[in-house]
Amino acid sequence: MKTLIFSTLIIACLASCTMKKSADLLILHAKIYSVNTANTIYEAMAVKDGKILELGSSIALEQKYKAREKLDAKGKFIYPGFIDAHCHFYSYGLGLQRVALEGTSSFAEVLQRVKKFASTHQDSWIIGRGWDQNDWDIKQFPDKQELDLMFPHTPVMLSRVDGHAALVNSEALRRAGINKNTKVDGGLILLKNNEPSGILIDNAMDLVKSIIPKPNALQRAQALLAAQRNCFAVGLTTVDDAGLSMDMVDLILKMQADKKLSMRIYAMLNGTMANIDALIKRRKIKTPHLNVCSFKFYADGALGSRGALLLAPYSDEPNTQGLLLMHEDSLNNYAKILYDHQFQMCTHCIGDAANRLILDIYGKQLKRQNDRRWRIEHAQVVAVEDRDKFKKWSIIPSVQATHATSDMYWAEERLGKERMPTAYAYKSLMQEHGMIAGGSDFPVEDINPLYGFYAAVARQDKKGYPAGGFQMQDALTREEALRSMTIWAAFANFEEHEKGSLEKGKYADFVILNEDIMQVPIHQVPGVKIWRTYLDGTCVYAGS
Repeated sequence: MKTLIFSTLIIACLASCTMKKSADLLILHAKIYSVNTANTIYEAMAVKDGKILELGSSIALEQKYKAREKLDAKGKFIYPGFIDAHCHFYSYGLGLQRVALEGTSSFAEVLQRVKKFASTHQDSWIIGRGWDQNDWDIKQFPDKQELDLMFPHTPVMLSRVDGHAALVNSEALRRAGINKNTKVDGGLILLKNNEPSGILIDNAMDLVKSIIPKPNALQRAQALLAAQRNCFAVGLTTVDDAGLSMDMVDLILKMQADKKLSMRIYAMLNGTMANIDALIKRRKIKTPHLNVCSFKFYADGALGSRGALLLAPYSDEPNTQGLLLMHEDSLNNYAKILYDHQFQMCTHCIGDAANRLILDIYGKQLKRQNDRRWRIEHAQVVAVEDRDKFKKWSIIPSVQATHATSDMYWAEERLGKERMPTAYAYKSLMQEHGMIAGGSDFPVEDINPLYGFYAAVARQDKKGYPAGGFQMQDALTREEALRSMTIWAAFANFEEHEKGSLEKGKYADFVILNEDIMQVPIHQVPGVKIWRTYLDGTCVYAGS
């Protein structure tokens, strides 16, 4: 009798084991923020063929699945892979090959870094980016005088952190044919003593950019791989590259097909007729790792360089209201073409005049609430009377929370006290549309999405300034901030059914953190470390 019972138990156990479903990866004993509609929290997840099979309790999933790889998370915290809804992925990678000028505290430090770079790089041009005169004691644009002494025969171009102004030397001006009489639509050539000072703003930069030698194939590929490596290290699994050429799209396609590049990329093509014609001919491009259905346009410049287009003059420079970078007729024409061909329109708008213009141009085509998901990139200063247009025409505000905490030291100088409540109003914009897409605009800001999460919630810099937070009426909750960089960003990309939350059937893109950003004191969030980043259920980054 005992032998019969024992045999029966063995048979039952064997049957149970053989009935288990197969999985590639089984994660146990975690705290998993699914970011689904109900905000369900799980403790285990099964993955197969790059997609999520099931989420549930550790006991239930361990009984149900036999996995090739089992990971005991030991109480660590899992979130959907972070999505940067607005960045410059390729440009960031290129920047890693050039002079890094971020965080410089003076123009002297800028010159020091350029000199050091030039000593080890024998290139035909010296290119750099990242300086911000608002971070210096002397908060004025520099001029070319010292660059000319250091580099009398080598052309130099050093872009401001926002990419909307640049300092060039005389050799660069000479090669570009720029003199005191040169005029540019949507751009400025600043003069000093009736000669170009070396500062070019917005479209004027194109005169120099157009003659800089293009990166070769190896440099472009290396840029993409370097950017991918750094993005995986901060938990990013999808990036929205805001402005690419069609040949870069082709390179990305090739590198992904060759299994050299795995980052998921939502590519906005530069808003040119050539790119539009090319995509009309090829139709929308959609693969598991690349989505091309949108175009990026520029209405105005940046607030820091006074190129943002305002309804009233700048408080600290009453002679100007900023720059319109494209003619209104052209913008209207592009909007109609994109609407007719069912492409997404994404437009850079900083100033309140630029936001009003583009919202109204969108409205002429969209006419009512819709599912076209046209986007305003930045939506930085929006007049109160224009906010309801986001809801009226279903326009998505795509914002960067760290812009608020980078600009807060000097923004009031540009806008004046009365206009400040209309700026960086992320909560108000979110409430109008029902969601908000969150990004960083890197390399303008740091690539770490946790910095954006922190800035959106705390509205402070990493030193805790200002006490109590900056314009806290427009701070987001932690849940809203998390959704802005996951499911809402996926929605802005037409990808909410495949990513952005951890649910059955979606891509197994997720990040594992050592600490819980939904619970730790908010000022600890920027220091939280990434333990693992997974793409398609495969670990693409492992930290300590």
